[in-house]
Amino acid sequence: MTTPPPPAQPYQPQPVSASDEKTWSILSHVGGILLNFIGPLIVFLIYKDRSATIRAHAVAALNFQLTILIGYVVGSILMIVIVGIFIYLAAGILSLIFGIMAALAANEGRAYKYPIAINFVK
Repeated sequence: MTTPPPPAQPYQPQPVSASDEKTWSILSHVGGILLNFIGPLIVFLIYKDRSATIRAHAVAALNFQLTILIGYVVGSILMIVIVGIFIYLAAGILSLIFGIMAALAANEGRAYKYPIAINFVK
């Protein structure tokens, strides 16, 4: 009679080093500037279980970029009327300015709270 194999151990995500934590926190915000919500979403999906710091930065960036996406959609629809152009441009400028401010805060090791963001992801 043979003995059964030992039960498989559940997957344990590898911890992230401090320098990688800082890098990925910055990239979650810069990815939002470059790729809208896709950048922070990728960082969130990969690192959400590996680092609370990266998760917090990715969630903040993702929520902000989803809010900005709403601004882009509303601006696009209202381009029929002239005001849509201003809404679209304002969304782009806000994304750039606040994304840079958040990336600088992440570089300093601080959390950043975007002034305008709807909490879609917790």
